[in-house]
Amino acid sequence: MKIVIVGPGAIGCLFAALLSRSKSDHEVWILDKEPQRANRLNSSGIKVEGISNFSTSASGGSQPKADQPRAGASGGKIKATSSAGDIGKVDLVIIAVKSYDTESAVKSISPLLTDETKVLTIQNGVGNLEIIKEVVGEDRALGGVTSHGATKVKEGCIMHAGSGDTIIGRLNGKIFGDLRSVANIFNQAKIKTKMSKDIKAVMWSKLVINVGINALAAITRLQNGQLIKSNEAKEILRQSVSEAVKVTKRKRIKLLYDDPLQKVESVCAATSSNICSMLQDIVRNRPTEIDSINGAISRHGRSLGVKTPVNDILSAIIKTIESTYHKQVRC
Repeated sequence: MKIVIVGPGAIGCLFAALLSRSKSDHEVWILDKEPQRANRLNSSGIKVEGISNFSTSASGGSQPKADQPRAGASGGKIKATSSAGDIGKVDLVIIAVKSYDTESAVKSISPLLTDETKVLTIQNGVGNLEIIKEVVGEDRALGGVTSHGATKVKEGCIMHAGSGDTIIGRLNGKIFGDLRSVANIFNQAKIKTKMSKDIKAVMWSKLVINVGINALAAITRLQNGQLIKSNEAKEILRQSVSEAVKVTKRKRIKLLYDDPLQKVESVCAATSSNICSMLQDIVRNRPTEIDSINGAISRHGRSLGVKTPVNDILSAIIKTIESTYHKQVRC
């Protein structure tokens, strides 16, 4: 299968690396909006550290020198480019960009698409699948949620900090053979994957978890596991999650777990060393996905008449930090 991952962030690189070392003979590409970075990825490949430990081969053919051995097992080759025209038609496109770039990313992949190409989102937040559906149609648009945690150590090097299920499905709930094929490909690559007839519930279940973790971790600059070691942080986490649950109930979305707070705390514990993506963005002075996470709870809350003061404040603080990146006092 010919697979393209759009976006060379931590999760995008992790999925590309895992798929490249599958026993099946897949052709794996990364589509990057930055030409120079794509060239560097072609030259160096991707190194994965943490609970996985391996490196992909450089597509340009360069290999590590004798005095620079690579740790762990060897992965397959990954090609990278900034031009979709270099890739040709593909079977599967995986959207792994930040949620605010979803629309532009989907528009950029038109040269890759056939009538059979499936487009899968593994992004944070809600609303991305609906954007994809508007472009490629409901049957070709696949929603995905992953429990894998990854941190970008440096360009071309990621820390695989946590693992878990990946769940995929369609908004209309239909499970055809093509969805099973994607799940099989992921499972062969040791990306443990299940299918769901209610992917909207799956995505909102992941959203509630992100609501409890991401903004709070970004503001406090704490790793996931540290959030539940502070009574004060746990209280903020509890209140933000409680508001999100009220919104899901008003929307009549059934979450995948009975105790949302316990679920969020268990995720914090399971990914204790993970530096969440929003904290990574704040540290690097980059835009965050706050609008599609805590901001989404505030937005849906307003439309439904549900008050969400804690999520409103968390969103406002993140927005303030973003707007003052180059004005912050350095002591």
